[in-house]
Amino acid sequence: MTSNIAKTIARQQEKIAAGSFYEAHQHLRVIAARYLGKSNYDAAAEILTGGATALLRAGSQQGASASGGDLAIMLVSEVYTKAEWEIGTEEDASSRARKKRLIELLREFPSDEPSRKRYINEIINWSSKFGPLERGDPELHHAVGSVYAEENEPYEAEKHLIIGTTDSAETLAKLEFEWYTGDEPHTAALYASRAVLPFLLIGNLRSANKALIIFKSRLSSLNPSLVSQQVSSASADVHIYPSLPLLNFLSLLLIAVQRGSADLFRDLTRHYAPHIQEIATWDDALARIGEMYFNIKVPRQGNPLLDMMGNMFFGGGQNTGNQKPGASSRASSKRVEAAPSSAELD
Repeated sequence: MTSNIAKTIARQQEKIAAGSFYEAHQHLRVIAARYLGKSNYDAAAEILTGGATALLRAGSQQGASASGGDLAIMLVSEVYTKAEWEIGTEEDASSRARKKRLIELLREFPSDEPSRKRYINEIINWSSKFGPLERGDPELHHAVGSVYAEENEPYEAEKHLIIGTTDSAETLAKLEFEWYTGDEPHTAALYASRAVLPFLLIGNLRSANKALIIFKSRLSSLNPSLVSQQVSSASADVHIYPSLPLLNFLSLLLIAVQRGSADLFRDLTRHYAPHIQEIATWDDALARIGEMYFNIKVPRQGNPLLDMMGNMFFGGGQNTGNQKPGASSRASSKRVEAAPSSAELD
């Protein structure tokens, strides 16, 4: 940061501290536009980042956070996108710094600031356009999902953590377990499945295993009297819970996938069919897993992965706060539903 830019930011921060939010906001936009006109993207980024941070920290008084959100969005849409800054490798210091800036700004947004949703869309879209993955950068998805997880917004968190980093499995497993603790003990598998099955459906067996291990570890710690048995074979060890057959099914399903055993998969789905039929919402997921991992073809129309994910995971647009999925506006039903309205994986 040059001395001139630092002085400019300092002057505007003084105005913000004095409560002149609108004036500071307008000045920052004008100054940033001047740098953009000269294609000095680094300077524009510094101006917008400093101003957005100060305004977001000022909170919602007199629209300060909304002004901060506007500058943050301008940073992505007018600087990152027009400069065509790309998602580089971990060895690229400039790329790391640019991504870090976006994540730090994300965390400055108050949870109730409406412009945060657009900012999130902007950073994901930028990373999709200028990065190697069409669905967006995993590190940004992890950051967004972690913010939602901290705010106890599981539906929003799931969308991003499923396609996040290697750390996302732990964050998601802990979130699903905390969500589960407000429900009936026998529903454990329904919450665990919200991590395990989506990870399998995007081909991430490692994260599926990690999520289930963490979920089961927390389950055992919370309920030390819960009866379990360790079943060992030459290639695997698994804890079985006699009172939680569907959780056992998830454990054995992962073993079947790891072995690539279609016969074991068929035996499992046949043996646990009465329990699976009780919830019904796993049918499409298991059919897709049968196709992906065991070449068991099931006739279907449309895009089965997106259709299944849309009908099973990542939804609850009407859900707010800690309200359980499936709860109406006047009831406090604690039963989990595995069926949101849409899936936006890409």
